[in-house]
Amino acid sequence: MRHRHLFLGLLTLISAHAAGAQQPAAGAVFTLEEVMIPVRDGAHLQTVIMRPVGRTEALPIMLSRTPYGVPTQSPTSMPAALKEMAADGYIFVIQNLRGRFKSEGTFLLSSQVDLTNASPKNVNETTDAYDTIDWLVKHVANTTGKVGMYGVSYDGLTTAMALLAPHPALKAMSEQASPADQWMNDDDHRYGALRESYSFEYAVLEQADKLKNTNFNFDIYDAYDWYLKLGPLSNINARYLHGSIPAWNAIVEHPNYDAFNKREAWYTQIKGSTVPNLNVAGFWDQEDPWGPWQIFHQAARNDPDHTNYMVAGPWFHGSWRTPKNDSIGIIPLGGHETAREYRENIEAPFFRHFLHGSGEKPAWRAKMFQTGSNSWRTYDSWPVKGATATNLYLHTDGTLSFEKPAATGRTAYREYISDPANPVPYRQRPISPTYPNGDWRRWEVADQRFVDGRPDVLSYTSAPLDHDITVTGALSATLFASTSGTDADFVVKLIDIYPENAQPNAWSEGGGPPPGAYAHSLNGYQLPIAMEVRRGRFNASFETPHALVANKATEWTIPLREHDHVFLKGHRIAVQVQSTWFPLIDRNPQRFMPSIYEAKASDYVKATQRVYGSPSLPSHIVLPVVR
Repeated sequence: MRHRHLFLGLLTLISAHAAGAQQPAAGAVFTLEEVMIPVRDGAHLQTVIMRPVGRTEALPIMLSRTPYGVPTQSPTSMPAALKEMAADGYIFVIQNLRGRFKSEGTFLLSSQVDLTNASPKNVNETTDAYDTIDWLVKHVANTTGKVGMYGVSYDGLTTAMALLAPHPALKAMSEQASPADQWMNDDDHRYGALRESYSFEYAVLEQADKLKNTNFNFDIYDAYDWYLKLGPLSNINARYLHGSIPAWNAIVEHPNYDAFNKREAWYTQIKGSTVPNLNVAGFWDQEDPWGPWQIFHQAARNDPDHTNYMVAGPWFHGSWRTPKNDSIGIIPLGGHETAREYRENIEAPFFRHFLHGSGEKPAWRAKMFQTGSNSWRTYDSWPVKGATATNLYLHTDGTLSFEKPAATGRTAYREYISDPANPVPYRQRPISPTYPNGDWRRWEVADQRFVDGRPDVLSYTSAPLDHDITVTGALSATLFASTSGTDADFVVKLIDIYPENAQPNAWSEGGGPPPGAYAHSLNGYQLPIAMEVRRGRFNASFETPHALVANKATEWTIPLREHDHVFLKGHRIAVQVQSTWFPLIDRNPQRFMPSIYEAKASDYVKATQRVYGSPSLPSHIVLPVVR
């Protein structure tokens, strides 16, 4: 959810101690007033109200609710991330969630909502949003009475959860990178496989100290080495946390998709498009790539007034709030400043229409910045009409093609040994901690040649394409695979390989590159388009794990998110398959046990993994091809 600074980074100021009402400093663009807003159970929530200097007319309110702290003072120039929206005029309100900083109550780090319980003691982010809006429209002077909400990550979650019981004054919202189900995907898990480094470090960040954001102090520089030497997950509490972090305790106490975890899947309670909502997702969002799509699809089931919208682009977590975003990593975007274009042409007009009553209502359902072609695309529906599910097959000679494997007499599978003691790193070592900052936000765009050739990574590559291939919609993989163990993970990566001459070699005429510059080239770059993991114990049931039958080929269905991408003529398509992805995903012992979180060091064993590519067991990627 949850990269700090994503909303308050708009103002470039975060603090645990906001000031009371104050006159604007010289050159300030806002006046600030701090209030403590009461909610139904008697708690008071620390809130800062920011009025734009020089605007005297009645304005709508724009609310964001965050666990990261509220600002102490106004910037002296309008931040780029707010410029387009602020030009229309809003009173910006930022509130600390209950139990964070000066807000009263207990911070549960939870998305659970029970709409059937009307007790004043039944409080959550949905009720706190309702009560806050109710107070604002009654007590903030010189407003139009209309309220909008928006935010990224955790702030996107608290925005989206207001959908469940919206206040009548809430007229528009934009949930951006909101998680939807922390066990099924997004921050903490991928279909039940634990995102070890992120879940541990984020729980510490938000629950170690009420009054600040706390970064775990690693005593080993390379986080890969730290997590490997940690050993079994039980050592996190045994050696470091000692049961002090409730969110981490809940994770290890509920390894399966039980009633507790299902209650966290708050989005299943969305009955339709109750408030106009601009859902925003990044195709390379390493934290919350899944939630916005699920919220959009759930609300689309009942959207008679066509007020449910989906936007996605070539973005890291929240990078649509940066000044330009004219590249994704070193991949240029054809001269487009996608972040500015999004805010200027999509976000600001959306709120302008619904909160100011000016401009046209969006006529589209989905708007995507399509990578590869590097162009904005508008769709009347999503999934798009005319996309054909097309199989791209993994052959046992290491090739990829759209032709199904034929009986050739060659071996029906490829195999490798997966060793939990030597797991495949998810990015190049040394690996920095998740917080603060570091490389975490950008790893999904990293050149995958860093693991190509490892004996425990299978690579499959197509011939250079003789025409563009456009994929628009949900991607997936179907593997037929076996393990010599009784549990296993399989990771699938879909990759766009750039030609070897994608750009001129600047170092071909003597001189040579400066240190570190040679790798900053598109030549041969292996750009991940989609990457995901499935855990074998949950193949048959997310609720009740089962042991795999050793050495038996099993069908694995691996969702690969929703995308809009063109594999260009001359590029090649590649797939990598592996069984560890560390320490992004916790190590599977490869020996079945009731809970991996209770595994001992002796439970981790090597296993031989086989991926089949025969006429009867044709492993393949499913691409939604638009012709």
